[in-house]
Amino acid sequence: MLILAIESSCDETAAAVVKDGRKVLSNVVASQIEIHSKYGGVVPELASRAHIESIYPVTEKALSDADTDISSINAVAVTYGPGLVGSLLVGVSFAKALAYALNVPLIAVNHLEGHLLSSIIEHGKVEFPYITLVVSGGHTNIYLVKAIGEYKLLGYTVDDAAGEAFDKVAKMLGLGYPGGPVIDKIAKEGEMGKIKFPKAVVRGKKLCFSFSGVKTAVLTYLKDKGFYDKRRQIILSEEMSKQFKADVARAFQESVVDVLVEKTLSAAKHYNCKVVTIAGGVACNSALRQKMYDECKREGMKLYIPNASYCIDNAAMVGIAGYYKFKREGVGATLSLNAEPRARL
Repeated sequence: MLILAIESSCDETAAAVVKDGRKVLSNVVASQIEIHSKYGGVVPELASRAHIESIYPVTEKALSDADTDISSINAVAVTYGPGLVGSLLVGVSFAKALAYALNVPLIAVNHLEGHLLSSIIEHGKVEFPYITLVVSGGHTNIYLVKAIGEYKLLGYTVDDAAGEAFDKVAKMLGLGYPGGPVIDKIAKEGEMGKIKFPKAVVRGKKLCFSFSGVKTAVLTYLKDKGFYDKRRQIILSEEMSKQFKADVARAFQESVVDVLVEKTLSAAKHYNCKVVTIAGGVACNSALRQKMYDECKREGMKLYIPNASYCIDNAAMVGIAGYYKFKREGVGATLSLNAEPRARL
């Protein structure tokens, strides 16, 4: 079964061809980093316009890379939510038109289910049940994956997602956008233990996250060190030395990573899971990957992390999730399918 998958939930336009829910024949992603970098974050209207421009050539390249023709496609899978409504609408509209023209099933995929199953791409079916940390600019969630199609949300962020906090702190330090990769890089030069930032505790919600506090702690620290112009109300990042930025970045990153690992492992122990997976853009962070690996090894757990190309938003994971959803339900979505920016899994 050949599935053409479409992903446009945020700022990456992606298309992939997946065979039998396991073999990725192609996976093409058009990034919008250059468009949004000057603003320090994703501008929804600009993202939507870029999707419109990219979705056809990206799909065409995915078919070409898979060495297949559009007439060979057996189904079209598309992310319908959660995400930015304008971005989602571009992908959903395009996928509906394709499915209608080809007279093939249309499969509506929840973006989060794609992340939960992304480890299958390289590792095959992972032993159930397992715990997955989905961590990105829009999500910081812990799920219990009982089986394909059976998911339980255990923890979530009550304010900023981890990736969002990375972006905002990077902007404070004048490091550019996206924040995750630049903080990961410069933090390697930071001095361990020189600065300490707090790790938030969410009362009554043991497995939930909060990152607004550590973000505010960084801002307060910069003000205390004199890097803030009260009159203009701006952070004076150009006056900071490279070493100072590295020390702050390391302390901030350690605070976030420690909480992510601690709560994920706590969930795994509580539900007696011997397998942990990480997904989402922040799963590319080298400090998170290393600390999670070390702690899982110490606890006798297996850790599966997709290749970086399958951690970021991509269509291969949508194709995988779409295949298994179609196998479970046996029918596709109707052409009344709409974007659902707050879709629940």
